Amino acid sequence: MISNYEELNDMHIDVLREIGNIGAGNAATSLGMILNAEVDIQLPKVQISDFDTAVNALGGAEAMTVGVLLNFSGEANGLIMFLLGMDDAQNITSILVDDGDDGGEGLSEIKRSAIQEIGNILGSAYINSIAQLTGLRIEVSIPYIAIDMAGALLSVPIIQFGAIGDKVMFIEEGFFTSERKLNSNVIMFAEVDTLQRIMGRLGLEA
Repeated sequence: MISNYEELNDMHIDVLREIGNIGAGNAATSLGMILNAEVDIQLPKVQISDFDTAVNALGGAEAMTVGVLLNFSGEANGLIMFLLGMDDAQNITSILVDDGDDGGEGLSEIKRSAIQEIGNILGSAYINSIAQLTGLRIEVSIPYIAIDMAGALLSVPIIQFGAIGDKVMFIEEGFFTSERKLNSNVIMFAEVDTLQRIMGRLGLEA
């Protein structure tokens, strides 16, 4: 029985990758509805990585990043964090909001609210992919948004889950419309008993 992420074998990781792929597809569909446009997605890169690797993929510990955090609970417990670089956050919100913001250092309050809702919808798309595949009943918290350096944002799952390992599911995505590309990242961390339950529902020993 697995007791931490380091004990996941190739079959377990393949299952998590498939969940990530399905979640990314659901996210693309949801984003298309938000933007009222057709959205394509490049094949997402799904990996089980340590926190340092994830931070480096976001541009380094000091890269300013927008993060939307959702906790999930019920028959599956953990967290998911939707992450955008500042340029991508400005680009996506400029489609939805025309508030005179000049795209300076931060995001206006209305753009923060827009990103919070996008993160809520896209993060929920991943949680729904777990529920669809496994039949588990999962509740999702209200979204929390923060703008900070990548290293500071990723300290949240380290503090919450570091005692059971330093590995997370890290997903790199690229969404395309006819006019724009949006690069985003998703961090997902499930508690060990949740991993065991997911694998069991899918017929794998864990």
